[in-house]
Amino acid sequence: MSLLYKYNADLSLACNVYAIMHHVSVLDNAIFRFDSGMFTTTLAVLLIGFSAWAYQAIQPPPPKICGSPDGPAVIASRIKLRDGRHLAYNEYGLPKDTAKHKIVYVHGVDSCRHDAVVAHTLSPEIMKDLGIYIVSIDRPGYGESDPHPTRTLKSLALDVEELADQLGLGTKFYVIGFSIGGNALWGILKYIPHRLAGAALLAPVANYWWPSFPSNLSTEAYYQQLPQDQWTLRVAHYAPWLTYWWNSQKWFPASSVLSHRRDILSHQDMELLPKLLQRQDYVAQVRQQGEYESVHRDLIVGFGTWEFDPMDLKNLFPNGEGSVHLWHGDEDRLVPVTLQRYIAQRLPWIHYHELPGAGHMFPHADGICDTIVKTLLSGDK
Repeated sequence: MSLLYKYNADLSLACNVYAIMHHVSVLDNAIFRFDSGMFTTTLAVLLIGFSAWAYQAIQPPPPKICGSPDGPAVIASRIKLRDGRHLAYNEYGLPKDTAKHKIVYVHGVDSCRHDAVVAHTLSPEIMKDLGIYIVSIDRPGYGESDPHPTRTLKSLALDVEELADQLGLGTKFYVIGFSIGGNALWGILKYIPHRLAGAALLAPVANYWWPSFPSNLSTEAYYQQLPQDQWTLRVAHYAPWLTYWWNSQKWFPASSVLSHRRDILSHQDMELLPKLLQRQDYVAQVRQQGEYESVHRDLIVGFGTWEFDPMDLKNLFPNGEGSVHLWHGDEDRLVPVTLQRYIAQRLPWIHYHELPGAGHMFPHADGICDTIVKTLLSGDK
């Protein structure tokens, strides 16, 4: 009897244990299904949130267009272009109606129409004796010129041509461009050569991705930059949609030029800095419409994939009726001189002037713009 009782008790215990284990298993499966569903939902929410954050992070804010309700006031002289945009400008020298020579000046990066170094440093005697009129523009997105979200080298060249027509500069005029403004002059040489009496490129920024540059030469020049500038240009070239984010994020250093690092300047550049103190009077106007359509757009256009190769350009003045000049300092730490030497070799019709001991800011040195302008207007080598 006791054995039978013990057997029944053991059987009952086993059944109870089985029942408990069964319920535990069912509960565990339910918990697993709950946890799995929660994990998937949480992951989806996080991914959506991260995507929304990333999208917002890479989207530049809309520009504050001059004359709009939230934008800066319009105080500059401006023309209205055929597409409805406005182009701002300053005039210097003799009245254009009496001037013998008309010059359009194109400023560099993070600058504006007030940074017309040629107009400011050219001696009054030369200005008067040679009969010179200079108009300096705000490139699109800078100063008081409306942004141009689809800006290209060609569109800027056509803007300059339309400016010349509206101001009555005649069928022929000169162009001078400094730094990335010199970079823009390649588009002017390409698209409106028939309107030019001559051109001068001053320390023009070179695009390392021009197909005609030998890979070893462009690679060597590219790696002469600071690592942060190498990455800035990589982003502008390969992922232009990340340009705003890269130059506004705080995790990694971005462009040393846009952050105004002085240790990238040459010895001569440092000596010339006091000449730039007057910029404090108007520097706030440079990016007043926003950074993206001004300095960031410069990076995208200047270092993107160009629609033409400047090395394919033909002599603009085969009969000597005008001339093109390229001026560069051999101690320029922003634009390697080796690239300019190659350009001069490939395009021998461009008169190349290499300045010993000069850095990127050489146009501000005493007397240099007198030499540049006289050489351009006379067509001398």
